[in-house]
Amino acid sequence: MQSEARNIIIIGSGPAGLTAAIYSARANLNPMMLEGYAAGGQLMLTTDVENYPGFPEGILGPEMMAKFREQAERFGAELQTRDVTRVDFSSRPFKVWVEDELFLGKAIIISTGASAVWLGLPNEQRLREIGGGVSSCAVCDGAFFRNQRAVVVGGGDTAMEDANYLTRHCSEVTVIHRRGDLRASRIMQDRAFKNPKIRFIWNSAVEDVLGDTRVTGVRLRNLKTDEVMDHPTDGLFVAIGHKPNTELFVGQIDLDDRGYVKLFEGNSTNIHGVFAAGDVHDTRYRQAITAAGSGCRAAMDAEHYLESLEDPSHP
Repeated sequence: MQSEARNIIIIGSGPAGLTAAIYSARANLNPMMLEGYAAGGQLMLTTDVENYPGFPEGILGPEMMAKFREQAERFGAELQTRDVTRVDFSSRPFKVWVEDELFLGKAIIISTGASAVWLGLPNEQRLREIGGGVSSCAVCDGAFFRNQRAVVVGGGDTAMEDANYLTRHCSEVTVIHRRGDLRASRIMQDRAFKNPKIRFIWNSAVEDVLGDTRVTGVRLRNLKTDEVMDHPTDGLFVAIGHKPNTELFVGQIDLDDRGYVKLFEGNSTNIHGVFAAGDVHDTRYRQAITAAGSGCRAAMDAEHYLESLEDPSHP
């Protein structure tokens, strides 16, 4: 049995989805958020957030997401911690399933985020979960490594951006890359090569992350000579890419060649009435505050769209 169509269904959470829920709830649109079992997004894996305005002493990532969530519920948003399993945007109202339960929405906001690609090493995951010096965001966490050593794994633009940024805080930065040349754009390569604080270890892969409660080093294997060596470091920044969480929307909306949602006017997708917010479309900034701003825009675009349904003459 299908439900009555909701004004707005938000798929996903994090700062983008929760901000969209706050704005649309305050507009009396009674949004429903299907936040997923990984509710809160990547900030649930971030120990300290010190660059979000309004928290001069910093705040734990999960604590900040709890405050976002509390604020959304205060204004009347309905939040369900369930994973969406299927969508159909081919006709209106739009269809969203959680297992066998069907929900209908006049407008949809997609805020399923993106996930960092990790090395897949057991101690990497363990130290990341306990805040032991493993990160995928130099801008977020670089200040915690002031006057310490850092390793960046990767060879693309993001890795070079991270390495250059970390030299503002760290005493030295070592870039570890699997090949003998970089994939980064020439301008990013030049900046890294000219930076006296950055050194490179080529043709090497990280085989293990060393340390019990904090990162103390990485174990490297030279892919040409098979030589194994331990490289001491205080922090590990993995910059081998992000993967947007868009598998659910393949064939439903336009995605770019990396799987990110394409935006057209404002925060609208190619389907009129379906919007996207946050890291699911953002390939550049990927910050909590930019995601929140994107969620605000998506909610306002959705409100404008719903007004146009009631008044066809509405622009």
